[in-house]
Amino acid sequence: MGKMENNNISRKEFLTIVGATAAVSAVALSGCKSENYEKETTYSAGDIPKDKMTLRTNHNTGDKVSILGYGMMRLPFKDDVIDQEMVNKLVDYAMEHGVNYYDTSPVYCRGNSEASTGIALSRHPRDKYFLATKLSNFAPQFWSREASIKMYHDSFEKLQTDYFDYYLLHSVGNGSKGMSGWDTFQKRYIENGIIDFVQDERKAGRIRNLGFSFHGDQRVIEWLLDNHDKYHWDFVQIEMNYVDWEHAHDLSASNVNADYLYKRLTDLNIPVVIMEPLLGGRLSKLPDILANTLKQHAPQNSVASWAFRFVGTYPNVLTVLSGMTYMEHLQDNLRTYCPLQPCTDDELKLLMDIANQYLKYPIIPCTSCQYCMPCPYGIDIPTNFSFYNKCVNEGSIVDDPQSRDFRRARRRFLIEYNRQLEADRQVEHCIGCNQCVSHCPQHINIPEQLTRINNIVEKLRLS
Repeated sequence: MGKMENNNISRKEFLTIVGATAAVSAVALSGCKSENYEKETTYSAGDIPKDKMTLRTNHNTGDKVSILGYGMMRLPFKDDVIDQEMVNKLVDYAMEHGVNYYDTSPVYCRGNSEASTGIALSRHPRDKYFLATKLSNFAPQFWSREASIKMYHDSFEKLQTDYFDYYLLHSVGNGSKGMSGWDTFQKRYIENGIIDFVQDERKAGRIRNLGFSFHGDQRVIEWLLDNHDKYHWDFVQIEMNYVDWEHAHDLSASNVNADYLYKRLTDLNIPVVIMEPLLGGRLSKLPDILANTLKQHAPQNSVASWAFRFVGTYPNVLTVLSGMTYMEHLQDNLRTYCPLQPCTDDELKLLMDIANQYLKYPIIPCTSCQYCMPCPYGIDIPTNFSFYNKCVNEGSIVDDPQSRDFRRARRRFLIEYNRQLEADRQVEHCIGCNQCVSHCPQHINIPEQLTRINNIVEKLRLS
């Protein structure tokens, strides 16, 4: 910034400068990117073997499932719509390199993920991939039997299929509209008879494997597993990574540690599907000192690869979902899993040490799932949290005006904040309506955290 670093500027002057350079927020609604990403999609064909993907066998069906599953939650956007051409390229590249499990939902990508996934996959033989989708009847208007069944039938049309390989009751255990996870579960699946409906659909062959994804209220998953003899769950999807392994409850009192969930499912011989192996991307963006520790042990490997190797090390893991927006993400994960090199005992210990240190950083436990969106007041909640976490990781939040580099660090922080988020998407617009809180699988007090970020921003703006 040259000579300007030694000059104090008013907030009005600062905003005038930033206004000329501000860019559109990078994250759109409901789990998808909304940016021009083409500059990030270059890759070298042939760098990754096409016949080395590690496969896991589903003992219920004999399915040979790629340990890397494609999560169609964060598809690439361009000009505010899904870039179908790039989705097709990503799916083609994934298929070519052995990825055969594709996971979507009626609510992903503003409700457009299923249709986009259907277009991309229908270009391939149906017996070459396993298709997973969900009954995502979160909102009360979908709790009736009729509305839930309509959502189920709509998924067939959008995905251009007449059967689902894997079908999930979506996010059981999560509360809604001030209701507990248990009461919400009763409304979504028990009182309306939907849990019996999907059982009948499995008998009819339209669902090959029936399971559920879990967030939150432990009473719900305990009830479902205690009734395994009745419902015969073919698989269960849980959040698992090397931080949540022993510390999910530390990050949020409403969450359940992954080591307990994995053992419980393994004891019941239920295959496990993994979501959030990167903890919403945060384990690919560790604080610098922690990232450097991993780099010292394996300079050639990405920080993210450690998280994927960790979850893949456990033998009852059927597949690991990753929302791969860019070709670089896909290629890095393919390098990790073609083939998988499980973690050694020493490496597992190292990751537990990293997890313990990670807890010391005041990170907001947001996974960028976008379930809190859209905010009625226009705030881009996940991008605000992502920006804050990035600053914590880099140590770039400063609050001492007497420090030598305060002015430069202050200016850098504020300019980057305004580049990341347009003015009407920033934290100052939060009124504490709490509409977002019940939708958060991580049970974050979102208004409280937005207020905390706003206090930091305003203090720096007025310094």
